[in-house]
Amino acid sequence: MLERLIDLSLRNRLLMVVVAVLVMGAGAWTYSRLPVNAFPNISPTLVQVFTVTEGLGPEEVEKYVTYPIEAKMTGLPNVRLVRSSSSFGLSVVNIYFEPGTDIYFARQVVGEQLSQAREAIPPGFGEPQMGPISTGQGLVLYYYLKDTEDQYSLIEERTIQDWIVKFNLQTVKGVTEVLGIGGHKKQYKVKVNPDALLRYDVTLNEVISRVESNNLNVGAQFLERNGEQFIVRSEGLAQGVDDLGSIVVKTHDGTPVYLDQLADINVGGAIRRGLQTRNGQGEVVSGMVVKLYGTNASTVISRVEKKMVAIQQALPDGLKIVPYYEQKSLVQAAVGTVESALFQGIGLVVLVLLIFIGGLRPSIVVALAIPFSVLFACIAMGYFGISANLMSLGGLAIAIGLMVDGTIVMVENVDRLLRESSTDEPRHRIVARACREVVRPIIFAIAIIILVFIPLMTLQGVEGRTFRPLAYTVGLAMLGSLIYAVLQAPVFAELVMRRPSRTCGQRTWLGRSFEKVPGLRRLLPKLPANDEYGLERTEHREPLVVRGLLQIYRPVAGFFVRQRWLAVLLALALLAAGVLVYPRLGATFTPRLEEGDIIVNLTLAPSTSLSETKENVLRAERRLLEVPEVKEVVSRIGRGEVGAHADPINTSHMLVVLKPKTEWRAGFETQEQ
Repeated sequence: MLERLIDLSLRNRLLMVVVAVLVMGAGAWTYSRLPVNAFPNISPTLVQVFTVTEGLGPEEVEKYVTYPIEAKMTGLPNVRLVRSSSSFGLSVVNIYFEPGTDIYFARQVVGEQLSQAREAIPPGFGEPQMGPISTGQGLVLYYYLKDTEDQYSLIEERTIQDWIVKFNLQTVKGVTEVLGIGGHKKQYKVKVNPDALLRYDVTLNEVISRVESNNLNVGAQFLERNGEQFIVRSEGLAQGVDDLGSIVVKTHDGTPVYLDQLADINVGGAIRRGLQTRNGQGEVVSGMVVKLYGTNASTVISRVEKKMVAIQQALPDGLKIVPYYEQKSLVQAAVGTVESALFQGIGLVVLVLLIFIGGLRPSIVVALAIPFSVLFACIAMGYFGISANLMSLGGLAIAIGLMVDGTIVMVENVDRLLRESSTDEPRHRIVARACREVVRPIIFAIAIIILVFIPLMTLQGVEGRTFRPLAYTVGLAMLGSLIYAVLQAPVFAELVMRRPSRTCGQRTWLGRSFEKVPGLRRLLPKLPANDEYGLERTEHREPLVVRGLLQIYRPVAGFFVRQRWLAVLLALALLAAGVLVYPRLGATFTPRLEEGDIIVNLTLAPSTSLSETKENVLRAERRLLEVPEVKEVVSRIGRGEVGAHADPINTSHMLVVLKPKTEWRAGFETQEQ
């Protein structure tokens, strides 16, 4: 059957060439659309449920909010684990599903149960909401608003962030959420005077009821008059402090009692559990862009950056959007490093082929196996949903040298038979015979390489999500190399490779007689003549590098063959040395990357207030800026809008942005220094 497959490919040479071109074209197209990440997505299938409560302590939050939600989630299909955390004013329930569960299915079943959980939560104790459709790697861009002219208050900046910047960024394709932190959310505050309540005989509940009922617009259908239709509206929505103050709370002895007679009304900020600081100078308003699950981080960030340019034009004068962290830099650095190694490896393999094979035509046939195998693997990566990341592309880099093994055997055998066969035998038959001789061992050899990676493919948990992409890409690339070696290599060998050159009568070189080139005759090896046709055939000799290596290898190999006990002793000594060194190597789960920035977490006593945490963080930022290599420090204290972080107010997440390494002091080369 394998022999017939070789014959079939050689009889359909045009089809095989077209298939090769289509595979490489489709692979390049698929690669340009693969999701690109720095690491494989090791995050579990997770749905988070956040519930913000108004001033409830952790005990009440756990009893009245967290427990009812947990109880409804434990029986969902594919649920592996439910964890929760209850803190002051916030309940977080994490529902973990079995690996491989579709995230949208998980959110659907959680959403269905949330409606029942809401009924079990007492009124006024919060409204549970699901978090964004993202993972732990979803925070792709951080930014803050910079007031260059110092003319906007934190309330105004937060209003601009929520109603202009955030609103427009959420329209970008691939963005699932934009979370704001810092500043003050604008509120109209009604501070009731107890003495005024006693004076006018008004209760607090009456004040609240009147404000609620008088702060809304009501529709009243329409009226028809003189053939026209007029829409009737009742506008009662308060637009400012004056509107609130003119609300009639009660009539006392025929005289209306207005809200401003009972309370002081002003504009202020909502109660907050987090803020953002920068460079030890004070607070800033910041935002975090969360990408949608499964999207390409680099593509989403590029779209967000373009949108920011348009938003900047709509902002008031003196206010700028300043990104201070982009995951794209890490993604591009990680993927770019592997891509560079991939292309360098391809170049080295081609160079080695030219040196050791000793001919340009055979080297071309062998070298084509690399792009074919790599791009074939890219097609399979797109089909199976494997992203381009450090592990998957690293697998391709590992397999570069292996991809050409089968084709090298095929091409070497074709080259040998072309030299040794009779000139009467057509080249088509020689190539077919040469390929049939080695196709079976080639398949066995490549199949063994693929089988070696099967244990990695069967890993589970975090280690499986980390290393399976590497195993899959190596296996897929080797499968592509097998297809190329069996189907395409025979065709390209017949089209590209030629018989060794023969001359009639006298040997020629570049169109001239050998005898007419001074000094050349004695430098060339003697070539045996073909008595039957009067032709002279060039003798095949190994390339110079191979001959030099063989001169070293033959005496060494001969010595160890004669002294077999010494060879065994040397092997055992090397094995023992490896056993002794291995425990001292150390171990780490994943390679450590230097992204270019440093994260500093500052934790204070649990009872520390938000204002005290802010002062300590500002001091720490000013101290960090004394290091010449530090460009800026931006810190997040506590939590802003729920959806990514639920940190308490006594913790700070400080992002230390470093200057380019070219601006570092002499002698400083690493982040550790």
